[in-house]
Amino acid sequence: MPHDPVAPLLIRSAGAAPATALVLLPVAGPLPRIAWLGPAVSGLDPADIATVIGTSGAPTTVHLPAGRSVAVLPEASQAWLARPGLAGHRLGGVTGHAAAGRDWATAFIATTIEAGAEAIRIDSCDDLAGLSLCTEFEAVAGGPVRGRHTVTNLRAEPYVVDALDVVVPVADRVVDVLDLTGRWGRERTPQRQQVRDGVWLRESRGGRPGHDAVTELLVGTAGFGFRSGEVWALHVAWSGNTRSYLERQPSGLVTLGGGEMLLPGEIVLGANESYITPWVFFVASADGADGVAAQLHGYVRSLAAHPRLPRPVTSNVWEAVYFNHNLDHLTELAELAASLGIERFVLDDGWFGARRDEHAGLGDWVVSAEAWPGGLNPLIEHVRGLGMQFGLWFEPEMVNPDSELYRAHPDWILGVAGRTPIQFRNQLVLDLGRAEVRDHLYEAIHAVLAAHSIGYVKWDQNRALPEAAAGDRDGAPGAHAQTAGFYALLDRLRAAHPDVEWESCASGGGRIDLAVLERTQRVWTSDMTDALSRQGIQRWTGQLVPPEYLGAHVSAPVNHQTGRALSLDFRAATAFFGDFGIEWDVAAATPADRERLAGWIRLYKRHRELLHSGQTMRVDSSDDAIWMYGVLAADRREAVLAYVQLDEIVRDPLPFLVPGLDPQLRYRAREISPTDRSGLGRVWRGVKGSLSGSTLATVGLPPPARLPQSALLVHLSAE
Repeated sequence: MPHDPVAPLLIRSAGAAPATALVLLPVAGPLPRIAWLGPAVSGLDPADIATVIGTSGAPTTVHLPAGRSVAVLPEASQAWLARPGLAGHRLGGVTGHAAAGRDWATAFIATTIEAGAEAIRIDSCDDLAGLSLCTEFEAVAGGPVRGRHTVTNLRAEPYVVDALDVVVPVADRVVDVLDLTGRWGRERTPQRQQVRDGVWLRESRGGRPGHDAVTELLVGTAGFGFRSGEVWALHVAWSGNTRSYLERQPSGLVTLGGGEMLLPGEIVLGANESYITPWVFFVASADGADGVAAQLHGYVRSLAAHPRLPRPVTSNVWEAVYFNHNLDHLTELAELAASLGIERFVLDDGWFGARRDEHAGLGDWVVSAEAWPGGLNPLIEHVRGLGMQFGLWFEPEMVNPDSELYRAHPDWILGVAGRTPIQFRNQLVLDLGRAEVRDHLYEAIHAVLAAHSIGYVKWDQNRALPEAAAGDRDGAPGAHAQTAGFYALLDRLRAAHPDVEWESCASGGGRIDLAVLERTQRVWTSDMTDALSRQGIQRWTGQLVPPEYLGAHVSAPVNHQTGRALSLDFRAATAFFGDFGIEWDVAAATPADRERLAGWIRLYKRHRELLHSGQTMRVDSSDDAIWMYGVLAADRREAVLAYVQLDEIVRDPLPFLVPGLDPQLRYRAREISPTDRSGLGRVWRGVKGSLSGSTLATVGLPPPARLPQSALLVHLSAE
């Protein structure tokens, strides 16, 4: 309903605790202002915030005081000298004037404000510039606040949108910024630095978030950790090009902003056409990075697409057979998988067309008569007869030049006309912005799914889009349309096959964001299956994604990527805190290893309900070689945790701290292992009685004496 433009507004998620709150100051004339974004603490009064921050609209000087309000769309017309919320201009001009560059400086006036306890919508207009703007903020399940803009061109002359970002202020006491970077096989590696005047900008330009994706931009008070300090975070929910930034002005005012990273001329609005930004998520926590993760995990778990629990144990045969598809060997692997307790069997790349290696057949989604003379059904029926679900690999967005699809439709490729397209892994990119391309892919994939009993699809995307030029747009950029086309194709297939679960893979973890999680039930966290590398990758991917989504597989004793030899217990303990699976030719394993692996699978099944419903907890450690982490039950009566030693240590082992439990309850600690068939575990390091939650958080459990690259698990239960 329309709101009285005097009283300040507060939105927060009513069902979440903790949660993030946003306070808006409606003002007469210009756009409303965001006065405050922070933890929704008890007793928070928007009127008090308005009194402290002030309710005036445009500042009287260009030197804004630290911590003051920010318009919902920062504009130069409001004496804003930092990054504007909207960057754009109008094409076409009268004789003797510029053909571009007009209406670049907007001055929107709010016309309507509709507000409730959990959502605000602001409609505004700039008659002089010929533009309207709709701004929305929502407090969503789990606790985060998200925002987006819609800009509409009200005139006949085209309007070019170069950037449109959602921007919020954060407390001026933030001094540290932490974000993530990486490469293939080393996704989500943290980097940390001090906040300084100017802009810290992170962009993805490869048509997907990428292996170096910022994922979350976190800023906080000095030395903030997993369990301590005040933290603010931003995430752009978009599976294509994105922009995330922190800006501190000389006044001390600090803002977080983000949106889609648009390529030149990618969004040109005709009369009455609109551009809608992705949702940009903001989270504020007084409990460190784990507090941020808890809110985001709560949101993801509220999604309609959230995976069914319990999560099945998965065997993917890529690292077992690669392109060597042999029915007898795969039948043997399926039988071994079932005997170990595996519940899903996935056939990876190489089952279609002329795809015997990476050079040919990609795009021809027809079962290969050469590789599978009897078709896939003999294997599928055998797998299902063993009580397992069958899954299949696709890479719909790519094509080999040596394929029937490319020979029939070379014009369906993204690339600059007249220039040889860039290949990677012998692949070119299909233009999913074109309806006829999506229709072809839908029919081909639908035919395979309709003809076979397939319950799971691993959707891969193995390359970036450096020159995303669309042929049907005369070479104009097509990255935005490609991402929208990916969503449209996946949504259509999901609607046609509602019982199929979908995994998002992009050379591993190259496409992990909240928008893709709205459509999938699993992510392939990384192509790296070396457990030592996976410890860090899973640790930081879990900052955004709850454990039940994180595909985590036990690989071979000697990893094929790093050549590192790791024990089965360390490999399995690493996979234990994700969506557990196997990526290993278990036919080559010793009987003893297979028996121990079966024990790990039993142990995982015994605890997966807690692992996939509880709150992620990571302990701040004073020694980088020792990590302590795990999952706490929502009622804080139970926990499963790991004590991991990554390398040699100089000092004695650190105490095994367990923060987050109920300080008044008493807990029994038992070591759990794959050799314990009773499920009870054994007393942890001589602690036969119980310990209070307060003691466990401050003193901890006696530490185990460990070796490098080893892990032990403990189960805590309240008396």
